Order: sequence, then structure tokens, then C-alpha cells
Amino acid sequence: MAVGRLHKFEGILDAAVKVFAEHGYHGSQISKIAKEAGVADGTIYLYFKNKEDILVSLFRERLGRLIGKFEASARDSKSAEDALRTICALHYAELERHPLLAHVTQIELRQSALALRKEIGKTLKPYLRLIENVLLDGIASGAFRPELNVVLSRQLIFGAMDEAVSSWLLSERKYSLAAQVEGTVDFFLRALKS
Repeated sequence: MAVGRLHKFEGILDAAVKVFAEHGYHGSQISKIAKEAGVADGTIYLYFKNKEDILVSLFRERLGRLIGKFEASARDSKSAEDALRTICALHYAELERHPLLAHVTQIELRQSALALRKEIGKTLKPYLRLIENVLLDGIASGAFRPELNVVLSRQLIFGAMDEAVSSWLLSERKYSLAAQVEGTVDFFLRALKS
């Protein structure tokens, strides 16, 4: 994508995050997103088919970047325990730094149609695979229990972090999400270790 087109594409996604967070997915119209982005309504359709396409693209682009950061950080970790800590720290820090995106990923996604949630769920698969690989590395190194149910453990780890972010949002962000990392990781490690 050319630089000018990419800039406009990103601007529309930024506007969509704000509009979805403020008005809810169902209460958002293309016209509101266009106005927030500073473009004509028709310009939106040069980049996206419809509002659903904007939401899916938003997840693909924004979460895709986060997953890239998670993968790079996990690769640089010295152990499976460190990788898990790094993933959790990034998960919390990134969503705390971008509360509107956190709101859209945590609240609005759950109110979307099943087909839309499934499409967005495809974006999360590399993240879930990453957590699974960290668990497998931990088993291989002897740090984690050999009989560990990797798929269930992966689901529980992701689900716990997901719930921590939702609770933080519902509390109106009255505390630091990033400050919850050590408690979260300590809980995970007590369950995973031999």
C-alpha cells in the first residue's frame, strides 16, 4: 500500500477505535467514523467493504502488531518462565497504554455477531499458538510439569489475562493493569511448575 493510502487507512482505523469505544459497535455508523477520520463517507468504502470489515481489519492490524511484539519478546526470553512473564507484561502494558483499543477488544467484540467473532478469532490464533509454544518449551526444559494439558493451560492463561483486562476496564481503570503482572504470572507459575 502506498504511503498516502496507508496513512489514510491507519487514520480510519484510529477513528474506528475511538468511535466504537465511545458509541459501541452497534451504535457506530460509517458516517461517524468518516467524520472522526476527517474523510468523506465514500472514502471509507475505498478501503473497507462495510462496518464489519472495519472491525475485522482493526483486529487484524492492531492485534497483529501486538502479537508480533509478543513473539519477538518471547524469542528473546531466557526461559519459558521469562517468556510467560514477558507476554503477560506486554499484554497488560499495551492494553493499558491503549484503553480505547482495550475497550473495543474486550467489550465490543463480545457483543458482535457469532460469524464476526469467529472471523476476528482467527487473528488470535497466532497468539494462542505462541502461548502454547511457551508451555511446550517449559515442559521440554523441565520447568513445567510433563503431564500438563497444554491446550487447557493455554486457554486458562489467555482467559485469565483477558478477564484481568475486562475487570480493569469495568473498574473504570482505577488501578494500574501493568502492576498486576507479577501476581498474574506467580499464579500461572504455581500451577505450571513441577
